[in-house]
Amino acid sequence: MQELKHKYDCKMTQLMKAARSGTKDGLEKTRMAVMRKVSFLHRKDVLGDSEEEDMGLLEVSVTDIKPPAPELGPMPDGLSPQQVIRRHILGSIVQSEGSYVESLKRILQDYRDPLMEAEPKVLSARKCQAVFFRVKEVLHCHSMFQIALSSRVAEWDSTEKIGDLFVASFSKSMVLDVYSDYVNNFTSAMSIIKKACLTKPAFLEFLKRRQACSPDRVTLYGLMVKPIQRFPQFILLLQDMLKNTPRGHPDRLSLQLALTELETLAEKLNEQKRLADQVAEIQQLTKSVSDRSSLSKLLTSGQRQLLLCETLTETVYGDRGQLIKSKERRVFLLNDMLVCANINFKGQLEISSLVPLGPKYVVKWNTALPQVQVVEVGQDGGAYDKDNVLIQHAGAKKASASGQAQNKVYLGPPRLFQELQDLQKDLAVVEQITLLISTLHGTYQNLNMTVAQDWCLALQRLMRVKEEEIHSANKCRLRLLLPGKPDKSGRPISFMVVFITPNPLSKISWVNRLHLAKIGLREENQPGWLCPDEDRKSKAPFWCPILACCIPAFSSRALSLQLGALVHSPVNCPLLGFSAVSTSLPQGYLWVGGGQEGAGGQVEIFSLNRPSPRTVKSFPLAAPVLCMEYLPEPEEEAEGGDESRSAEPAPVRPAICLGLQDGSILLYGSVDTGTQCLATCRSPGLQPVLCLRHSPSHLLAGLQDGTLIAYPRTSGGVLWDLESPPVSLAVGPGPIRTLLSLEDAVWASCGPQVTVLDATTLQTQQSFEAHQDPAVSVTHMVKAGSGVWMAFSSGSSIRLFHTETLEHLQEINIATRTTFLLPGQKHLCVTSLLICQGLLWVGTDQGVIVLLPVPRLEGIPKITGKGMVSLNGHCGPVAFLAVATSILAPDILRSDQEEAEGPRAEEDKPDGQAQEPVPSSDSHVGRELNRKKGVLLQYRLRSTAHLPGPLLSVREPAPTDGSALEHSEEDGSIYEMADDPDVWVRSRPCARDAHRKEICSVAIISGGQGYRNFGSTAGGGRPAPCGETDSTLLIWQVPLTL
Repeated sequence: MQELKHKYDCKMTQLMKAARSGTKDGLEKTRMAVMRKVSFLHRKDVLGDSEEEDMGLLEVSVTDIKPPAPELGPMPDGLSPQQVIRRHILGSIVQSEGSYVESLKRILQDYRDPLMEAEPKVLSARKCQAVFFRVKEVLHCHSMFQIALSSRVAEWDSTEKIGDLFVASFSKSMVLDVYSDYVNNFTSAMSIIKKACLTKPAFLEFLKRRQACSPDRVTLYGLMVKPIQRFPQFILLLQDMLKNTPRGHPDRLSLQLALTELETLAEKLNEQKRLADQVAEIQQLTKSVSDRSSLSKLLTSGQRQLLLCETLTETVYGDRGQLIKSKERRVFLLNDMLVCANINFKGQLEISSLVPLGPKYVVKWNTALPQVQVVEVGQDGGAYDKDNVLIQHAGAKKASASGQAQNKVYLGPPRLFQELQDLQKDLAVVEQITLLISTLHGTYQNLNMTVAQDWCLALQRLMRVKEEEIHSANKCRLRLLLPGKPDKSGRPISFMVVFITPNPLSKISWVNRLHLAKIGLREENQPGWLCPDEDRKSKAPFWCPILACCIPAFSSRALSLQLGALVHSPVNCPLLGFSAVSTSLPQGYLWVGGGQEGAGGQVEIFSLNRPSPRTVKSFPLAAPVLCMEYLPEPEEEAEGGDESRSAEPAPVRPAICLGLQDGSILLYGSVDTGTQCLATCRSPGLQPVLCLRHSPSHLLAGLQDGTLIAYPRTSGGVLWDLESPPVSLAVGPGPIRTLLSLEDAVWASCGPQVTVLDATTLQTQQSFEAHQDPAVSVTHMVKAGSGVWMAFSSGSSIRLFHTETLEHLQEINIATRTTFLLPGQKHLCVTSLLICQGLLWVGTDQGVIVLLPVPRLEGIPKITGKGMVSLNGHCGPVAFLAVATSILAPDILRSDQEEAEGPRAEEDKPDGQAQEPVPSSDSHVGRELNRKKGVLLQYRLRSTAHLPGPLLSVREPAPTDGSALEHSEEDGSIYEMADDPDVWVRSRPCARDAHRKEICSVAIISGGQGYRNFGSTAGGGRPAPCGETDSTLLIWQVPLTL
C-alpha cells in the first residue's frame, strides 16, 4: 500500500507541472498514466444504467481493501499558531467532504435505487435516469478525491501540503464534463420531480416518507442542490488555508494554483447554470402566449437573451396619492424588449416544501425596449410630455389626457413634491420678510436680522429633509413610462406603471440594466464583441462591456495632439438623482493629457456625472504629458478620528500628478476643476518622466536614463515632499518604461530586466529576466491575484510571472485571437494592458482590443478561455487603456430600517460644536430625532434672551432665573429638523458603512487615433464619428457590480 501511495504521489507531481503549463494534453497524458498505475482504480465500460458514451470516468470499487476514512492524528507539540489553524482548516475540509460524499450516496441509495427497483414502477426508469443523471459519476470523482485525501491527511504533519491534491483532482476535464452535465440537467430534473408530484400521488408519498425517515429531514431537492454549492465551499476553505500559509511555504504556490482551478471551474458552472435558467424562464414565458402571436415568434427565434428577471409588485394609487391595490408581477428584461406577466400559481401547495414550484405566466403587456422610459419623482417636465401621460387609478380604466388634474403629475406619494414646492414658496416669503426686518429702526430681542436669518436657515433645512424624503420614496419605486394606444384624435398616449422593488439594490439594478440594454441596441454594439470559438456562433455574454460613447480627446483646435495618458479622479456628485447615479458613468472627472514635440502639452478635463462626458476645462502645458498618476487621500486620514484631524492644519486632498517630457513633475488638486497647481519640481538632469507610481511611502518616477527617483511622504497639506531632493536609484542603462507597486515591493522595468525593490527602504531585493531578447523592453505590467502580466516592446505575446517566486507561469500569443479579424496580418504588437473585474484588456498597434478572462481571487491569474475581440477599435495603436471606478454613496443602499436605526447624535456631532443637552423624547425635537436620526446639527440660536432689545410680547416678561427663554411652540416647529448631513456638514465614513454592500460603477477608456468598426465586411467599416488621425476616446460601460 505504501508503494502504491508513493507512485500515486509521483503522478500528482506530474499533474501539478501540467497544471502550471496550462496544457490540456499534459493533463490528459498524466491522468491516463495515473489510471494505468493505480490498480484499484479501473475504468467502467458503461456509465450508470443509461447507454452513455465512455467519458474516461473512474469508478472507485472497494473490493478487498476498504480505504480508511481521512482522520487527523493527535496534534504534535511545538506547532506555530498558523500550523494549528491550518490543521483545523484541514479538519473542516475532511469533515465537509465526508458529509458531501454521504449526501451523494443518500441520493442513490435512498431515492434512485428504490425507485428503480420498485414494482409497480412509481417513476419510469427513463425518468429516473433523467432525474439522477450524472449523480453516480459525481460521486465517483469525489470518492477518488477522498481516497487521495486519506493518504494526504495521514502524512500531514510531515508534509503539510494539500494544494497539489486539489489541482490534481479538479483540473481534470472529466470533472468539468460531469459537473456541467449535472448542472445543465438540474432544472430539467426539478421539473420532472414537480410534474410527478402533481400527477403521481404515490411518488409524492414516497418523497414525504423518505424525508420523514432521514435523520436531518433534508429533502431530495436539498440533497441534489449540494453539488451546485460544493465548489464555492471549497473556495472559502482554500482561501482560509492560503491566508494562514506564509510565503516560502511549499504549499503556498500549490494552494494558489488550486484556488485558480476551483474558481475557473465554479465560474464555468455558474455561467452554464445561468444560461440553463435563462432558457427555462424563456420557455416558461413562451408557454403562456399563443403560438400564433408575434411575441411567441420573437421568443422562439433564438435571438433573445434574458438580461434580468424578477418578481416585482405593481402598485395602483388613488387620485390623492393613497395606495389602492398592489399585485405581484413577473417582469422580464430581454435584450430588446420588456415583458410583464401575471403570476399564476396552480397545483398542490403541499409539494412546495419538497421541490420549488415554478409559476405559470399570463403575459399582461410587452413593449420594445427603446420606448421604455424610467421616470423619477420630481423629474423635470421636459423629460416627458405630462399632457399625454395616463396615470392608472383604481376603477378608472380610461382617463382624460388633457384634463387640468393631469397637467401636474405627482408620481408615487404626490404630497411630498407638493410640500417641497410649498416650502420653496414659504422661503421666498420669509426672505422678503427678512428684507423688511432690516428696515426696522428699533432694536427688539426676538425680531431682528439674527432671528430672521435663522428662520431662513431652518426653512432651507426643512427643504433638504423633504428632498431626502422624496429620495427615500424613490429608492424602491420603479416608474416606467410605456407607450399606449393612440387616442381618438391619433395623438400618442403613454401610460405610467409603478413597481415596488424588493430593495434599493434591485431598483438600481433594473435602472442600470435598462439603460445599458438600450445602449446595446445601437448599431456599433450589434454586435460589439466576437467570441472566436470553433463554431463562430457563440454570443457574447450579457456582462460584456458596452460601448457607451466615442468622443474627441481634445478640443477641435488640438485634435492633432498625441495622447499621452489618462486618469480618473472619482468625485461623488450629491446633486445626481437616484436613477442618474445608476445610469451615469463613474462619477468624477477624466484627466486626459498629451501633446506634440515642439507644440507643448495640453490637459483636457471631462465630467462624467452624466451619461455622456462633457468637457469642463482645458489648459496648456510647457511640454507634452507622458504619464499621469491619481494620488488618493490616505486611508488612515479618511478613516481617522477627530483627534487626528484636529492635529493637522490642512487636510490632505486627492491629487493628480503629471510627468512631462521636459522633466517636470506637476501636482494638481483633483477635488474640483479649479486646476490649482499644488507643487512642481524637475527631475535630475531634466530627464523625461516616462512613468509615475505611488506607494504607501513614496511617489516614484521612472526616467529616460534608467534612474528611479522617489519623493517621500509628508504629513502636511501636500502629501508628497517635492521640494526636497528626491532619493535617486540607478536601475539600469536603459529607460524605465513601467513601474508596478505591490503590497511590500516595487517592480521597475529596464530593458528586459525587472528589478524588485523593497517598498519602504527601496533597497534592491532581486532582479530577473522577463524576456530572453536583450533588445526587447518590458513596457507594461499589471497585477491580478498572485501574478503579474507583462507586455513587451515587440512581439504579440504577453507573459505571466508569480509575484513571490518570480517564476514564469504562462505565455499567451494575442495574434491568434485576432487572425480572423485581421487576415494576413503577420506582425502584431501589444501596446497597452489593463486588468479590471476579472478581465484582462489588451490593446494592440492595429487598434484591436482583446478581452481575456482571468481569475479574480488570490490565486494565479492564468488565462484558460479564448476570450473575445472588440469590433470597435482605433485606426492606429491603442495608446492607453484606463479604468474609471466610483463607489455609489452608502446612503443610497440604506434601507428604511437602517435609516430608522441611524447613527447616534453624539457619534456624528460635527467637529468643534459645543455639547448641548439632548431634547427629551416627549419634546418636538426629541420626537423628530427618535423618528429619524442622523448628523446632529442644532442651531446656535436656541434662545433670544442674549440678544439686545426688549422682548416683543403681549405677556408680562418672565422672571429671569438664569434659564434661557426658549421660543414658543409655534416657533419651535421651525427647529424640529435637527439633521442635515449634506447641506451643513458631510459626515465622514464610519464603521457601519464599511460593512454595507457597495455598488461599484466601472467604465473602461481606450485612447488612440480615430475610431474604426471591424464588423463591416466592406473593408472601411461604418462611418467614423471622428477623423482617422484625430485623438479619440472610446468609453465602455460595465454593468454595475452589486
